[in-house]
Amino acid sequence: MNKLDRLIEEALQEQDRDILHQTEELGYFALGLKQFSGKLGWVTWVLMIAQTAMFIAAVWCGIQFFEAVETLPALKWGLSAATLALMAIQLKLSLMPQMQADRIIRELKRIELMVARQKS
Repeated sequence: MNKLDRLIEEALQEQDRDILHQTEELGYFALGLKQFSGKLGWVTWVLMIAQTAMFIAAVWCGIQFFEAVETLPALKWGLSAATLALMAIQLKLSLMPQMQADRIIRELKRIELMVARQKS
């Protein structure tokens, strides 16, 4: 917490401090774990299961690639491993915009509560 945050917190009333602590910014891992709950939590579960399956398949294809002695089977297993690994990474990265949207929504709720508190 920097100096400006401390000055703001000192200036707020007790009720406002409660709102500030309830809508406190979550860390990276807390935001990631929060994706597994809520209305769209099932989508995250499906994506993570598919991503895990692709990662395991990519590792298996990679092992087959290194065990291949001829060029054509090595090419087949190597391309499969690379494609599956890239698809698994892409699925995992597809959750980043949702995490960012959750952060913005949380901040907007924080501002909304503070504005509502000022009006009353």
